[in-house]
Amino acid sequence: MLRDFKELSERASRGDRDAVELLLERYLPALRVFLRLRIGPTLRAKEAESDIVQSTCRAILERADAFHYGGEDGFKRWLFTTAFRTLIDKSAHWRAAKRTGPQIAFDDEASAAIYRSFSSPSEHALERETRERLEHAFDALGEEEREVITLARVAGLSHREIAVAMDKSEAAVRVQLHRALLALSKHLEATA
Repeated sequence: MLRDFKELSERASRGDRDAVELLLERYLPALRVFLRLRIGPTLRAKEAESDIVQSTCRAILERADAFHYGGEDGFKRWLFTTAFRTLIDKSAHWRAAKRTGPQIAFDDEASAAIYRSFSSPSEHALERETRERLEHAFDALGEEEREVITLARVAGLSHREIAVAMDKSEAAVRVQLHRALLALSKHLEATA
């Protein structure tokens, strides 16, 4: 699998759109969860998560030639940075337009598996109520807490990579991740 990824990322770095599409397909579940957790309650009420995923994928495909080989970590950074920029753009649009849009339910088994990583082993069946509780608890966290959790648990970055992204030491990232997960757990308990 690692060799396949290396070949795909090398092809993608040469501007091979098919390779970029295959890489996007591989990370689509994580992208959906990343965006769903980072979307926030205001934007979540106005914009369908699937539309934001589609906008992110379209932006990646339109700039397929901008990917330069950085291996799996490089691709993930590019993907999740683009996703974050898409969220910022969508939020700015809705703040400026003062419009309302549809709220569409989030139902995707592959993404649900990532949501399960936040749950205890006894919560094997991830239901809509559990997802909503997690999203509300996640919304109650501070920005840095949300960032460290999504980078670690959704984007799958190492402590070192998160430290670089957040301009912190690895030790500080470990502590912050631990505290953020504890805070998330407390918010979840409060809504139970």
